[in-house]
Amino acid sequence: MLLALDVHYRENTTKAVGVLFNWEDTEPIEIVTEFIDDVAEYVPGEFYKRELPCLLKVIAKIDLNQLEAIIIDGYVFIDNEKNFGLGGVLWETLNKQIPIIGVAKTSFFKNKETVIEVNRGESIKPLFVSAIGFDLNLAALKIKQMHGSYRIPHILKQLDTETKA
Repeated sequence: MLLALDVHYRENTTKAVGVLFNWEDTEPIEIVTEFIDDVAEYVPGEFYKRELPCLLKVIAKIDLNQLEAIIIDGYVFIDNEKNFGLGGVLWETLNKQIPIIGVAKTSFFKNKETVIEVNRGESIKPLFVSAIGFDLNLAALKIKQMHGSYRIPHILKQLDTETKA
């Protein structure tokens, strides 16, 4: 089973959501939601300090032994030297026990060698897939093969919609 995570920041509270699913699923098996009131301010270059505590609130509700990997909205590495982004920091925080796959919607010029661009459906805009503890080529293939005919896999789009609801 997989866990995909996302966070949406609002004026007075933050909503973190996780969806549990299998690669071939068309719908989530379960949706887990947490609301967080005390969230750190955004600091450029240190996004993980704001996002990570929110993700961990959702992860705390999940049996990690059942997970093949966690998918995040973002990057594992922020540059080609493999300095950690949110995904890498999460992997270390979880004692390198759970593979992390990053699926980002925007390009980041400093990490071109640590991502695979994945085009889905008829979109000319790729997704940028990174991974740690999970084969990068396999991660890119699995993201490409996920259900849905658009750029964003159906379950990841549902996660985004649920997070913003």
